Amino acid sequence: MLTRKQYELLQFIDRHLRSRGVSPSFDEMKDALGLKSKSGIHRLITGLEERGFIRRLPHRARALEILKLPENATEGLTGTAKFSPNVIRGQFPGDPTKKPSNGKDDRDGDTISLPFYGKIAAGLPIEAMRDEAKTFEIAPTMVGRGEYYALEISGDSMIDAGIFDGDTAIIEHADTAENGAIVVALVDDNEVTLKYLRRKGETIALEPANPAYETRIFGPDRIKIQGRLKTLIRQY
Repeated sequence: MLTRKQYELLQFIDRHLRSRGVSPSFDEMKDALGLKSKSGIHRLITGLEERGFIRRLPHRARALEILKLPENATEGLTGTAKFSPNVIRGQFPGDPTKKPSNGKDDRDGDTISLPFYGKIAAGLPIEAMRDEAKTFEIAPTMVGRGEYYALEISGDSMIDAGIFDGDTAIIEHADTAENGAIVVALVDDNEVTLKYLRRKGETIALEPANPAYETRIFGPDRIKIQGRLKTLIRQY
């Protein structure tokens, strides 16, 4: 799925291409989305490209091609497209007003039920979706006594750490983590990603485990830890 800003940008690019025959400039995209800098546009475009919605045409300035539209766009992006509201805002683990539940409290049984929070991009930040109707069953011996939840990995930026697209990550709810841990991080209160946590002085780096992706650097007020990776489940 797309974040709201990614969806709005895709809509704007499509409308601009149809009306003018050329991609909008970064300044036009920045103004259309109400962003303060073009760096945010760069991240959104990279996210759309990573998810296969657009393609940057080589050796041409301002050249973007739309490859597909979201499944929930009922009349195309130039019509009255509908955006899925099922994204969590302020209810992802880490929000003190709503912590996840482990479901079954009895850890002496065969399995326990963990809340399932949908897909998380291991490539680029993405807003996570809680599937209220779905839980993930796991053996009690695979987790401790803390609070846990399950996420489906989407992307390949943590592949060198043995984390692959389609894996299920079991996350221990936490708002702190040691340097070098693999964490679920909330960026600017609306983007969620799985990365290595690196601290240096007053800065925080979210580091991928794939040389094709860049490490992102943030001030401490822009990052909130939402959990630590406990284990991975892979189905063959």
